[in-house]
Amino acid sequence: MSSEPLLKVAGVETYYGNIRALAGVDVEAHKGEIVSLIGANGAGKSTLMMTICGSPQARSGQIVFDGEDITRLPTHLIARRRIAQSPEGRRIFPRMTVLENLQMGAGLDNLKYFKEDVEKIFTMFPRLKERQTQRGGTLSGGEQQMLSIGRALMSRPKLLLLDEPSLGLAPLIVKGIFEQIKRLNQEEGLTVFLVEQNAFAALKLSDRAYVMVNGKVTMSGTGKELLADPSVRAAYLEGGHH
Repeated sequence: MSSEPLLKVAGVETYYGNIRALAGVDVEAHKGEIVSLIGANGAGKSTLMMTICGSPQARSGQIVFDGEDITRLPTHLIARRRIAQSPEGRRIFPRMTVLENLQMGAGLDNLKYFKEDVEKIFTMFPRLKERQTQRGGTLSGGEQQMLSIGRALMSRPKLLLLDEPSLGLAPLIVKGIFEQIKRLNQEEGLTVFLVEQNAFAALKLSDRAYVMVNGKVTMSGTGKELLADPSVRAAYLEGGHH
């Protein structure tokens, strides 16, 4: 593993007005890892994802991606560094077709790979191929989630940020989506940073993981270590998703 992480978040504080949402967060993801961040609703997980993407910007601390300080960069320039986000709530373009949504994800730099990349997404999520001329808004929740991930992948990212990919989906669909994430990581070496309420699924998938409580990282370890940790089990896994 390279000594320098691909993504390093150090001492980051983020505010909404006067409310501190992140209180000095340190996380990192090395190239080729799947890293997950678990925690209760409102712990600040999505805020961290959005801060990495520059909206809102960190008030203090530093975010370094691939050796470059991106803390103060605007969102569109961060995206051009090949960080792609599949945001919480699957914000796809509801009036555009599946294919048009994927085009929006491709960005101007990658249009020469467009056909090849679309085929790859359709192989990964055959359901999208069947639905390619349908408007995004007419898809089921699971199909919209596939489209959101597919759109993020069209930019050929070095780092994929996935925010709550399993939210509101049937267990079987969740299993399929997690299998695809794992495959992308294993076969293409894609680095994935995952925010997930389904702690069991996330920790099983992850090389390393962090627990966030009230805007602070309170624990970190390998996915296995956290799965076995009694306090993590009590807080996030008991009576949960097995």
